[in-house]
Amino acid sequence: MRILGIDPGLQRTGWGVIEAEGNRLQYIACGTIATTPTLSTAERLAEIDAGLVDAINTWQPDTAAIEETFVNRNPASALKLGVARGAAMVVPARMGLSVGEYPANLVKKSVVGTGHATKDQIGMMIRTLLPSAGKMGADAADALAIAICHAHHYSSRMKMGGIMNGGVR
Repeated sequence: MRILGIDPGLQRTGWGVIEAEGNRLQYIACGTIATTPTLSTAERLAEIDAGLVDAINTWQPDTAAIEETFVNRNPASALKLGVARGAAMVVPARMGLSVGEYPANLVKKSVVGTGHATKDQIGMMIRTLLPSAGKMGADAADALAIAICHAHHYSSRMKMGGIMNGGVR
C-alpha cells in the first residue's frame, strides 16, 4: 500500500510518500509546498492544492493521512492552520483517496515512542526508519511520520475487521 502523509500549514505543507507491506516500510518521496507570503490566503490555498495534486499524480498513493488540528492559543493561527488543513484534506478526497486523520501525539508515539517528542526526535527516527530518505526539512519529516502512523494503524484496523464508517479515523 502506498501512503501519502500530509503535514498541513499555510506557510509550508509537508508531504511524504511511503510504501508499506506488512511491517516493511519503504521511502518513496517527500517534499514541502512553500506558499508565497505576499499572496492572499485563497491564492496560497491554491498553491497547496496544486502542489498536492502534483504529488498525488506523480507518486500515485493508494490512501492518504493528515495530522489533526491541535488547539492553538492564538485564534488567528488556528484559523490559518484550519483552512490549510481543509485544503490539504480535500485534494486527496477529490482524487478518490480515503483520508485518515491522526492526533499529533499519536503520530509522535507511533514513530518515536512518546507523544511529546520534539521535531528533532521525529527527524532522527525518520532517518533511522527510512534511511534512503536522506536529508529533509521538518515538515517533510512530519509528513513521513504521519504516513508511518497511518501504515501502523491501518494494518491493525484491517486485521480487526476493516475500516468503519467508510474512512479511517
